[in-house]
Amino acid sequence: MKATGLETMTYDPSNIFAKILRGEIPCKKVTETAHSLAFHDIRPQTPVHVLVIPKGAYVSMDDFSAKASEAEIVDFVRTVGKVARDAGVAESGYRMLSNHGADANQEVAHFHVHVFGGRRIGRMVERPHD
Repeated sequence: MKATGLETMTYDPSNIFAKILRGEIPCKKVTETAHSLAFHDIRPQTPVHVLVIPKGAYVSMDDFSAKASEAEIVDFVRTVGKVARDAGVAESGYRMLSNHGADANQEVAHFHVHVFGGRRIGRMVERPHD
């Protein structure tokens, strides 16, 4: 069986996003659907910096794509698009970012997508140094 990368990551129901979903920690909500929640990042890195999370207990995109229902996946993708349109960055451009695992510096083991926009954004990753 091929490794998925999830072997070292398990869902922790006490993570900050799970607490936000349960209403234990407040958030500045952007939009909410049956399967997704979008809210402003508490430490924005661009003028528009919104997090979109599924309401289900998924660790990463790999976990979400393998286990989520079609309804959850469609809802999530549409919510990301709505966030960008409603924030006014769909035409000028925006970046979606989702980290998976230690090598990508995933800080919260609950799948989430950052929507960055509102200004010109630099390179996706640093070029390797020769």
